[in-house]
Amino acid sequence: MRTDHAGETGAVWIYRGMLAVSRDQGVRAFAERHLATESEHLERMGELVPPRHRSRLIPLWKVAGFVTGALPALLGPRAAFATVAAVESFVDRHYEDQMARARAADPALADLLARLQGDEVHHRDEAAALGGPVPWPLKAWGWVVERGSELAVAAARRV
Repeated sequence: MRTDHAGETGAVWIYRGMLAVSRDQGVRAFAERHLATESEHLERMGELVPPRHRSRLIPLWKVAGFVTGALPALLGPRAAFATVAAVESFVDRHYEDQMARARAADPALADLLARLQGDEVHHRDEAAALGGPVPWPLKAWGWVVERGSELAVAAARRV
């Protein structure tokens, strides 16, 4: 659950980064809506993960999230939406792995993870629809974002 708390922290800061730099009304409306959802997710994770069990790298996740949201938002809506689609594709797989382990051990937790996963899939699908076809430079950026997310999960598990 530590990785989920860290991830939701990063997600909140992705949308804050987008809102800090984007003047595009579509990106701003999208970011505001999804910031509200991610803030709710973070609150829920905060209830489940006591402070002593949270990643000690939370300041890093905030900065990384902000940069991951702000940089593509500076480039425009297509880049912003492609970034969210890439992040949420990773998150979908991450939640799926966790649910597979939680189903037998803690069905209530598995149900919560399924609800959160549903929200993340909605974010991914909406971002993909709004962004349209993804040109190769943004596909490469998406690959970097997904690999960065994998590294963040690995670090959050340990620190």
